[in-house]
Amino acid sequence: MVTELHRTRLVVLDMAGTTVADGGLVERAFATAAAELGVEPGSPDHAEKLAYVRATMGESKISVFRHLFGDEGLARRANSAFEKAYGELVDGGLIAPIPGAREAVEELLASGCAVVLTTGFARVTQDAILDALGWRTLVPLTLCPADAGGRGRPYPDMVLEAFLRTKAAEGVHQVAVAGDTSFDMLSGARAGAGIVAGVLTGAHANDALRSAGATHVLGSVAELPALLRGGG
Repeated sequence: MVTELHRTRLVVLDMAGTTVADGGLVERAFATAAAELGVEPGSPDHAEKLAYVRATMGESKISVFRHLFGDEGLARRANSAFEKAYGELVDGGLIAPIPGAREAVEELLASGCAVVLTTGFARVTQDAILDALGWRTLVPLTLCPADAGGRGRPYPDMVLEAFLRTKAAEGVHQVAVAGDTSFDMLSGARAGAGIVAGVLTGAHANDALRSAGATHVLGSVAELPALLRGGG
C-alpha cells in the first residue's frame, strides 16, 4: 500500500517519443539543418553526424549542434534551421499523440498529481507541437531548456525546475519522470526522482534505459497511471 508520505505528487513527462509520436521528424529536420551548413547527404560526415544525433536523442538540440559543429555561431545557425524545419513538418500534420497519452495525463491530473511536459526543443517548437495536438491547455506548465537556465537533458535542471515551480511535491522522492531516451533517464536519476520510468515508444530500448537509471520500463506512457497507483 502506498503511504501518503511516498505518494507521487509530480509527474514530469517528455514529449517526442514519450507522449508524442513524430515519425522520425528529428532526423528529417536534422538533414535540412546539416544541408544548410554544407554537410552533403550521403557523405561520411553526414553519416557520422546523424549517428550522433540518434545516440543523443533527448538532449537539448543546441547542445547537440555545439558538439557537431564546434563553433557557437555555426551551432546556432544549425539549431535555427533545425527548429524551422521541424516546425514546418509539425505544421504539416506529421505528428500525433502516443496512443493513450492524453488519457494518461488526464488520469494523473484527476488523481491529484501535477503534470509537466518537457522537451529538448526550443520554446517555439514546443509550442508548435502543443498547438498541433490541441494540447495548449492540457497541463498548466510546460518546460524547455531555456526555462531552466539553458541546460537541457541529461542535466536534472528541467525536472528540478518543475519541482520548484509547481510546489506539488514535498521532496524529489515524490517526483516521477518518464521518457523514451537514456538522457531522460539520466535527468530523472540525477534529480533524485523516486520513479524514473522508461517507455519503449521512442528512441531507446530496454537495456539503454535501464543502464541510464530507469527504475521501471513500460510499453508506453499509457501504463504510467497504473504503475503509480501500485506505488512503483
